[in-house]
Amino acid sequence: MNSIYFTEEHELFRKSFRDFLQAEVVPHIEKWEKSGTIERFIWKKFGEMGFFGIAYPEAYGGMDLDLFYTVIFLEELQRIKSSGFAAAMWAHAYLAMTHLNAEGDERIKQEYLTPSIMGDKIGGLCITEPFGGSDVAGMRTTAVRKGDNYIINGSKTFITNGVYADYYVVAAKTSPEKGNKGISIFLMDTNLKGITTTKLDKLGWRASDTAEISFDNVEIPIANLMGEEGKGFPYIMQHFALERLIMAINAHARAEYAMEYTIEYMSQREAFGSTINKFQALRHTMVNHATEVEHCKVFNYAAVARLNQGEYVVKEATMAKLKSTKVADEAIYDCLQMLGGYGYMEEYPLARLLRDSRLGPIGGGTSEILREILSKMIIDKQNYQPAVKHES
Repeated sequence: MNSIYFTEEHELFRKSFRDFLQAEVVPHIEKWEKSGTIERFIWKKFGEMGFFGIAYPEAYGGMDLDLFYTVIFLEELQRIKSSGFAAAMWAHAYLAMTHLNAEGDERIKQEYLTPSIMGDKIGGLCITEPFGGSDVAGMRTTAVRKGDNYIINGSKTFITNGVYADYYVVAAKTSPEKGNKGISIFLMDTNLKGITTTKLDKLGWRASDTAEISFDNVEIPIANLMGEEGKGFPYIMQHFALERLIMAINAHARAEYAMEYTIEYMSQREAFGSTINKFQALRHTMVNHATEVEHCKVFNYAAVARLNQGEYVVKEATMAKLKSTKVADEAIYDCLQMLGGYGYMEEYPLARLLRDSRLGPIGGGTSEILREILSKMIIDKQNYQPAVKHES
């Protein structure tokens, strides 16, 4: 137990969540990985157990717990051999729902946040577009005011939960001529006329559905504008800190799981009259990775602690994702090597872990973009500021 950050209550939660995953999720993982569809009942079970409400206000059915419960939620989801399942859960709970809680008015919170916490509604966050991923300001989707409605046109891609979501949180340009100052955030039901979804075929994250979505004159009421018009970009940037920390935590957790599995394997695998965990070259390789992962974990926890205190940790979160996802990829690559031919077999977890981990340096801002963001902060002395809090 890391007593700096985790109390006995945290550890009890970890055990109960781990037991829940083993009993309710693990028996279905292989089926969901093959079908690419996570059955609806498990969302409801997560909701009933309170797992979607960890970080949200009690007024809407949440538990309003500190962020280290979220850390545990994320870490344990990385230990069940399906980053795709994990992604579907955290993209709902921490991408879509974060915007509902932060920018949604009271009606939206009652009608969407509460059922999201209960597992009755599934959400997807729609920012990335076919012509611009990390370049949020370059988005082309538009929202034009027409009477009491906005008319949405455009497309989004790589959207987690894009096929089976009940609602989308959509970023669109209300004033295209203003660049990043013309972006707004909207809530959209997925059953509206003019929405088309196409499921994408991915290298990894096979259990989660990832979609390309097109909007053709989709009408939504003006009441579905979230926060203030034109404030979408700072809202998105503000929440990117949490998303990047989530991906950093996912990375150190899956690397730890891969190493635990591999070290156990090495203690049993024999070659040349000895178990392979006695060979210095292999021992030192594992120790090097364990050191790197531990450094990432300590840094990630420190950044979470600051975010938990309300600090604006965009620099630290960006560094955390940049470093942790690279470290995880390298560790898992070598872990697969330690298993030899068995590492390449699908019945062992390393093949899937390798594929799933590869998204780390891409999703939520590519490593190249993160380096440029950090360059602006460290070298150009650019000072990013949080959005002014919207009062609902």
